[in-house]
Amino acid sequence: MKNQKKVEWILRIGIFGTFLGHGIFALLVKQSWIPYFTFIGISESTAIILLPIIGMVDILVSIFALLKPIRVVLIYASLWAFMTALIRPISGEPIWDFVERTANWAAPLALLYLRGFPKKLREFFN
Repeated sequence: MKNQKKVEWILRIGIFGTFLGHGIFALLVKQSWIPYFTFIGISESTAIILLPIIGMVDILVSIFALLKPIRVVLIYASLWAFMTALIRPISGEPIWDFVERTANWAAPLALLYLRGFPKKLREFFN
């Protein structure tokens, strides 16, 4: 196996673990995440409904990242992970809570870079 393929697999496994773990926590409605929703104006009751949906999406992202890392999923993963890391300092936590989560969004971005950024619409889906 060539080095680039090895790096791709390392990134795929890392993204899988990140999104699977976060997906399971969201399915379990991790209570410490609810204040992030309320900070941006989403009610606690709506957050409790949204978290399992977000969890299912995260688990789907983890499976796609591992088995078929299509570009649109990697773009979504990078943006979603960046936003969820950024909400922490925006909501009053130390900037280091964002810094600590850099790999959550940088790994899917790195894999997207290795696979090539899409130039045409159909490239988003392969």
